[in-house]
Amino acid sequence: MLKSNDILDEKDKKLREKSIDVVFPLSSDEKKLIKEMQKFLKYSQIEEMAEKYNLRPGMGLAAIQLNIAKRFFVIVEELENSTFRNYFFANPKIISNSEEIIYAEAGEGCLSVNRDIEGIVPRYARVTVEAYDEEGKAFTIRLREEMSIAVQHEIDHLNGMLFYDRIDKKDPFNGMDKYRAI
Repeated sequence: MLKSNDILDEKDKKLREKSIDVVFPLSSDEKKLIKEMQKFLKYSQIEEMAEKYNLRPGMGLAAIQLNIAKRFFVIVEELENSTFRNYFFANPKIISNSEEIIYAEAGEGCLSVNRDIEGIVPRYARVTVEAYDEEGKAFTIRLREEMSIAVQHEIDHLNGMLFYDRIDKKDPFNGMDKYRAI
């Protein structure tokens, strides 16, 4: 199983690389890695598993965070009663977005950033994304609120950005009065 120390730290310059497009079909190693990423994220959201394996909670993980500069990421969304939905996005593109801007009231976190960072990260409330699934089939999905934030966060990773790059350096809470907190 993946461990927390398999994830690159924010100080690693590789996190700033722009990832290259995924080529299909995926290799068996890539498919195995995707399953491991999903398992890691699921376990990180289950309190007793997170404690057992010493995992920080996470919802998304981009390949670049594991030192693989390919344009894919996984998101594991906790639904209810400890049920989860797995998402896989390869070569994602945001094709439309809402005008409304939101931010995560509790702040954004990142498995590559092992410290608290103050400030708001403005994100689109809704996005429509085109991407490819594990079989290389194109799909389009419309996402709202928390899922919209998560996908934008992971796409930033594929472009060599970290969430705090979007925080206003001079005024970290700039926009708090005009954007909606979720």
